[in-house]
Amino acid sequence: MSGARATWSLRTRLALGLAVAIALLWLGAAALAGLVLRREIDEVFDSALQEVAQRVLPLAYSEVLARDADSTTQHMAPIGTHRETITWVVRDGEGRVLLQSSDADPARLPKATAPGFLTTERLRTYSEAAVRGTIVVTTAEELGHREAAVRGAVTALVWPLFALVPIALLGVWMMVRLTLGPVVAFRRAIEGRGRGNLSPVTSSGLPDELTPVAAAVDALIERLRGTLEAERGFTANSAHELRTPIAAALAQTQRLLAELPEGAARERAQAIAGALRRLARLSEKLLQLAKAEGGGLLAEHPAPLAPVLRLVIEEVARQTDCDDRLDVRIAPGGGPVSDLDADAFAILARNLVENAVKHGAPDTPVTVRLDDGAFVVSNRGAIVPADRLALLTRPFERGPTRSDGSGLGLAIAAAICRGAGLGLDLASPIPGAADGFRATVRFATTSPRA
Repeated sequence: MSGARATWSLRTRLALGLAVAIALLWLGAAALAGLVLRREIDEVFDSALQEVAQRVLPLAYSEVLARDADSTTQHMAPIGTHRETITWVVRDGEGRVLLQSSDADPARLPKATAPGFLTTERLRTYSEAAVRGTIVVTTAEELGHREAAVRGAVTALVWPLFALVPIALLGVWMMVRLTLGPVVAFRRAIEGRGRGNLSPVTSSGLPDELTPVAAAVDALIERLRGTLEAERGFTANSAHELRTPIAAALAQTQRLLAELPEGAARERAQAIAGALRRLARLSEKLLQLAKAEGGGLLAEHPAPLAPVLRLVIEEVARQTDCDDRLDVRIAPGGGPVSDLDADAFAILARNLVENAVKHGAPDTPVTVRLDDGAFVVSNRGAIVPADRLALLTRPFERGPTRSDGSGLGLAIAAAICRGAGLGLDLASPIPGAADGFRATVRFATTSPRA
């Protein structure tokens, strides 16, 4: 299964990474504290076992001396209601129980073979002897009591982690957000430079590690600006240098036509004039294609497109004498506002409208629509096959038409759309109709300025 690989921003990675690191460090510290606490608790409780035995021993000795020889085992009455965590038993040299604490179970307490500590499966005991081993005191504590104490202490350390992690994540996120704020602004500034804005990128507030990157980006933008300016200058100069001699040659040819009588020479002069007109149109189209493929298609500030379209419609109507065929509708409120360069949009609109007028069925309307989301030009005429439709945006490709043309109009429109990030959709027949051709340009617009 294919798909785009999920990516996380640097802020998310840092925030999650630091929060997880804090949680792991806390857990590690809690585990280490548990180990240390277990050792300390063992020492404290062992000391308590030993202290209880040493305190009970003289009391038990006095009690044994004061009692009759045939007296039974005596239980020490508890002081108040409580659970004994340390129980004890006093035995004589033969192992008979002489005295015991209130909760002691002599059957569970092993008989001491030697003074000192002893660990069984469930108990930790300590034995102390007196009077040459005739009296032995054994104290005992449940091992589960120690384990419960350690678990309680470790749990007390771990539980705050559930509240700490969200707080730490929020705190780290805020800190990372503030710290990386200049980096995010730098990224957005670079993204903005890709939309026709070639001004230097500000590097204020950037970390020292990214300051050289900002300087390199500014240098690259400056070189790109120089390249685009040189290209625009070359295009303008080439247009002037090509148009002037062609116009001069065409003027001389037309003057020669006026002076020549009817005959073969006049026909040859007419052929030359036609060739010069086609050359003039072709040179203009090639220059437009060079501009469309060279860049500089976006303006630094958005501007309305409707005034540009009206000028283009007036010029096309005047040159082709088709004012009665053009059905132009512009969205109410002055039409859309876009960052598409005005000259680029004029070239785009002119080529689409001229193509529709030239290749549409004679005496049928050419519909031109401009609204907030799209620019649409459609005409009636023969259907363009689907395999040919996909090739029409290539230079010098033409559809099923007998009209003169260079095959560059749709190629120029497609190049402008690619360079400006617009969408160009071609359809034939017109959706909902039996024939015709429709070109739709979809562009991003911004709200008109007050």
